[in-house]
Amino acid sequence: MLEARALSFQVGQRHLLEGVSFGLEAGEVLGVLGPNGAGKSTLLRLLSGEERPSSGEVWLLGKALSAYTATELALLRSVLTQRRDLSFPFTAYEVAFLGRLPHLERRPEYPRDHQATTHALDLTQASALSHRKYPTLSGGEQSRVDLARVLAQEPRLLLLDEPTNHLDPRHQVEVLQLCRRLAREGWAVVTVLHDLNLAALFCDRVLLLHQGTVVALGTPQEVFEPERLEQVYGLPFALTQHPSGRPWVMPLG
Repeated sequence: MLEARALSFQVGQRHLLEGVSFGLEAGEVLGVLGPNGAGKSTLLRLLSGEERPSSGEVWLLGKALSAYTATELALLRSVLTQRRDLSFPFTAYEVAFLGRLPHLERRPEYPRDHQATTHALDLTQASALSHRKYPTLSGGEQSRVDLARVLAQEPRLLLLDEPTNHLDPRHQVEVLQLCRRLAREGWAVVTVLHDLNLAALFCDRVLLLHQGTVVALGTPQEVFEPERLEQVYGLPFALTQHPSGRPWVMPLG
């Protein structure tokens, strides 16, 4: 579904990403990991089409990303960014309904648009917030409404930049369980995460970045080696096994 071909991104003399390549199939959840400044958010901006690579190319469904119009892209992929400032007094429902705008560019509003919005709010357990003003919500509540907005868009590819940010442990797990459910339904999901253990539990594969380059790409079992993690994060780790059989890492700093 998605293919990154030797992606590099440079600002002035600084290389934020260099030579990043991977593929992603429908039904797969890919976690993008790495310390602050590793290039994770930059990679997501390139995959979404928000930024164009300095070199290399992104392909989506067998077509170069640059060949799509903005509306065509919006119907195929949705993006949850880290920065989601909205000061207008919209209700949570109205914010979630914004995800339907790419569909409304081609036709009038239909009951199906409201059904999709309601369903998205149900999926993120934000239905009870529907009539509340978005600026009055807590950070975690806003995050669930923002996720509902990108789900209401009904894309085939979901790009999430730290979707568990501001969420308590229960909602972190529920968001990633939802990612797994969507993958089983045929979506492809790329999510930036900082929590290595959540990535180990819920991602099919992980892409580990350091200083803009790929250190490792594979299953959590393949990638999570204590020596490699120490090299990337700058502190020692111990590795054990979660009851699920997935790896479980513990920083020892």
